[in-house]
Amino acid sequence: MSGETLTTGTHLLVETDRRRLHHFQGDSLVRTYPVAVGKPSTPTPTGNYHVVYKMLNPGGVLGSRWMGLDIPGGNYGIHGTNNPDSIGRAVSNGCIRMHNHHVEELFPRVQIGTAVRIVRAENTPAASQSAGSSYVVQPGDTLWQLARRFGVPLSTLVELNGLADPDELYPGQVIVLP
Repeated sequence: MSGETLTTGTHLLVETDRRRLHHFQGDSLVRTYPVAVGKPSTPTPTGNYHVVYKMLNPGGVLGSRWMGLDIPGGNYGIHGTNNPDSIGRAVSNGCIRMHNHHVEELFPRVQIGTAVRIVRAENTPAASQSAGSSYVVQPGDTLWQLARRFGVPLSTLVELNGLADPDELYPGQVIVLP
């Protein structure tokens, strides 16, 4: 199987508040990794970006692999670390840190141009409320289906999650339930 076949449809989702990076192949979740993200004074920028540069063994604080992102106004990336105790914490200058063995596993599966979506659910109205639970969106889910499945009015899900467009759900998205 060629490298192109393996990476068709590959995209990454980073949830900064949960300190997780999700690797998707098409609509299928391949693996979720714990990560470190930016500290409050230098947060990891949210938005939709792409991998624009890859480097083997950059060393030092960057660990064993570097995948640079096209985030304006800085030199941000997904990389390994020489400080594994930082994983799971908000301590970086905005980059996304991974355990070296995890970034080494992910690195060959990510190509230049791979989409990277960075979200921070704590900025949604749901984060300021004490929600009962959450649900990770699966391929094919719609907000209408979730409302019926969990017996919640659609308008409540829209408001609780701060959804501008209830038709735009994506696999791996975390929906807060009342």
